[in-house]
Amino acid sequence: MIAAGLDRQSFVIGLGGGMVGDISGFVAAIYRRGIPHVQIPTTLLGMVDSSIGGKTGVNTHDGKNLIGAVHHPLLVIDDLDVLKTLPPREFNQGFAEIIKHAVIADDKMFRKLQSWRARSPRRSLALESLIKRNIAIKSKIVARDESDRTGERALLNFGHTVGHAIERAGDYRRFLHGEALSLGIVAACAISIRRAGLAPDQRDAIVDLLRQFELPTTLPKNFPREKVFDALKLDKKFEGGKVRFVVTPRVGAAHLANDVTLDDIREAVTQL
Repeated sequence: MIAAGLDRQSFVIGLGGGMVGDISGFVAAIYRRGIPHVQIPTTLLGMVDSSIGGKTGVNTHDGKNLIGAVHHPLLVIDDLDVLKTLPPREFNQGFAEIIKHAVIADDKMFRKLQSWRARSPRRSLALESLIKRNIAIKSKIVARDESDRTGERALLNFGHTVGHAIERAGDYRRFLHGEALSLGIVAACAISIRRAGLAPDQRDAIVDLLRQFELPTTLPKNFPREKVFDALKLDKKFEGGKVRFVVTPRVGAAHLANDVTLDDIREAVTQL
């Protein structure tokens, strides 16, 4: 970019999935102290989550998104036709973020997802409406806590504490982000039963919905669980040695808990 003579009037376009958007956004954030960034996500996960809110991050050997910046895109363009090109596994992982949004903020959307037809056309009006609703949910939360300082934006991390650790333990190759998040949601539900009074039948409904979209809800027996515990300690959501863990008391609501321990998380991961 320097060799090409790009200046502060130049801009960066991120055309691709969440990883492409993270890299392009990070480059835009640091080049000449920040130039405009345009996101054109080509995955469902990118459309409903990663392209919104301005967070950019680069993974390291030690943890996920440990290097990054908050740099909001100037423009986001969602073209649903590109979703037709996705293989089922890549398409389905986007529903992990959608289900997360439903669990923390929209019980009505949760019920709609329960009746979702698995073979609905990817360019259907129902999918378009679903994507718009998820954009609205995340945008509203981000607007109330843009820099992730007050704790409101942290609600979006439901399932991510364990999910990110599972991604790291699998060297970012074993599971897609949405798949690891699905497992993290299951663990967060187990902790929510203990620390937030989540009813077991609601936990079962959440797990059943994840399975409906062919997302994993159990870890393979040979998965290195100890690596998950090691990765937890490097998670960004640990502050002063204490974890900021998001729990749900019921579908449609969530809050930060200050009494979740590493033993709670270890037990939830062991049960996966």
